[in-house]
Amino acid sequence: MSFQHGQGRVFDSVEGIRMFGRALRKTGKPVVLVPLGLGLHAGHIAMIRAAKRIPGAVVVVSYAGPESDHERLKQELIDAIFSYSSATLWPNGMRVEVSGGPSLGVSSDLGAEVSQVLAMISLTGASDVFLGEKDYELVVAVQRAVNDLYLPVKVHSVPTVRMPDGLAISLRNAAIPVSMRDGAVALSAALTAGAHAAEHGAATVVETVTSVLSAAGLKADYVEVRGLDLGPAPELGDARLFAALSLGDVQITDNVGLPLGIGFKNIEAAQG
Repeated sequence: MSFQHGQGRVFDSVEGIRMFGRALRKTGKPVVLVPLGLGLHAGHIAMIRAAKRIPGAVVVVSYAGPESDHERLKQELIDAIFSYSSATLWPNGMRVEVSGGPSLGVSSDLGAEVSQVLAMISLTGASDVFLGEKDYELVVAVQRAVNDLYLPVKVHSVPTVRMPDGLAISLRNAAIPVSMRDGAVALSAALTAGAHAAEHGAATVVETVTSVLSAAGLKADYVEVRGLDLGPAPELGDARLFAALSLGDVQITDNVGLPLGIGFKNIEAAQG
């Protein structure tokens, strides 16, 4: 198969993208999947650029958004775009759904999201898949599925891309009314404050987040500290801080990593 990087070939059928992926895997090239949904933002571009760092990678972006976005995707010199819809993937509807496993209990459609990512991995023959840490629950759920189903694919996570004011870039955050943006920024500020209280333990982290939001006149839907696998938080070690906040009809979520029981200052001192 004659192949040249950066051509941004567009495939709109299951058969087409499957043949493309299989042919490239036979050549020994790593096929790197970046699964996207209905919209495009800076966080997605960061995922694509991270995927391109794998030596010799053939980067395939699956995208359900408008065709008008294809030109922007091609500017990143990707190799292929799989332009799909639910009807393309499942003309008879999604009849099999893979459980995402335990979560924070707020992602009712997480199983469907996991199933879609697994379908994309299968169709493209991906050796690697890149996901954003903004959707940290999805990253963990896909990793669980890959492990439990013994799929020969490596899952990579890309740190959340944020605005200068700290607000995570996401399609949901973009839907926040301008009048409520200060509340959204307060959530990211509260998480930052909570993360910097990590040396004092999980209870203090949660209390700090709650207090910062309360000072802004807000109440979180939930604030939780979990282990990196979404299990119980360790007393000492790397953990993840999650919080959600409802602003009007939109529930926004955010998360950050933190060295629980250690603290950033102590890590910096040790490294110094």
